Amino acid sequence: MELWFSEMHTPDVKMSIRVERQIHTEQSEFQRIDVFESNEFGRFLTLDGYMMLTEKDEFIYHEMITHVPMASNPDIKTILVIGAGDGGTVRELTRYDGIERIDMVEIDERVVEVCKEHLPQTACKLNDPRVKIYYEDGLRFVRNKENVYDLIIVDSADPYGPSEGLFTSEFYGNCFGALKEKGILVNQHESPYYFEDAKAMQRTHRCIRENFPVGTIYQAHIPTYPSGHWLFGFASKGISPLDADLGRWNGLGLSTAYYNTEIHEGCFAMPNYVKELLRDAIRK
Repeated sequence: MELWFSEMHTPDVKMSIRVERQIHTEQSEFQRIDVFESNEFGRFLTLDGYMMLTEKDEFIYHEMITHVPMASNPDIKTILVIGAGDGGTVRELTRYDGIERIDMVEIDERVVEVCKEHLPQTACKLNDPRVKIYYEDGLRFVRNKENVYDLIIVDSADPYGPSEGLFTSEFYGNCFGALKEKGILVNQHESPYYFEDAKAMQRTHRCIRENFPVGTIYQAHIPTYPSGHWLFGFASKGISPLDADLGRWNGLGLSTAYYNTEIHEGCFAMPNYVKELLRDAIRK
């Protein structure tokens, strides 16, 4: 008998992966956590039935959510990561010797522990001495922070359930206050392709633009995420990612599988349908 994992991308579209075995399942205080193993994508993590990452394509997401802001300001020292319980974002950040402090806020401790046990590919750097993990709500954590961080990365699940508060104008306003003068905010920004995902993307973009003087979008192609076309938000108090001295990043000599400085320059170029969605979001 074959076992398949299927995620509904819309009521009429689903993505399915044949599963060799289910490695872990549990219901935590916040959500259902499952880890599966497949031939095509290796091990993969789902929360409440939604795909979070696979071993085969996680590098695309984690490189793009970290290296784009780090190349935009190579002098970043202090970072807040919200969500990211799988550890992939932290793994990429710890490759920078100049980073002094990474505060990671994850609401569900069980996600971290499950990933440490079953997904060491992403969770391998959570014990780095520069990393401090706080198990609490990210919205509440950032609320009273002022002028603390050079970079905030919101590596959250979709805007439902435990992550819903991380997609509000209040949250982004609090992030603005928590950032230093040259601070940058990067977040996973959903897909622009399917109707409901596009509406969520527009709401997020509008909230960010209400709070930051610089707010733009960049893209990557991630096979196991809905439609494969995924967006990230880049917001700041003044830094533009397209004005970055990319030679400094190249000079670090980091080896990456997806990100490079040509991708950096090109990923901010949007298809026309996405441009229209973003214009409509601001008009509302």
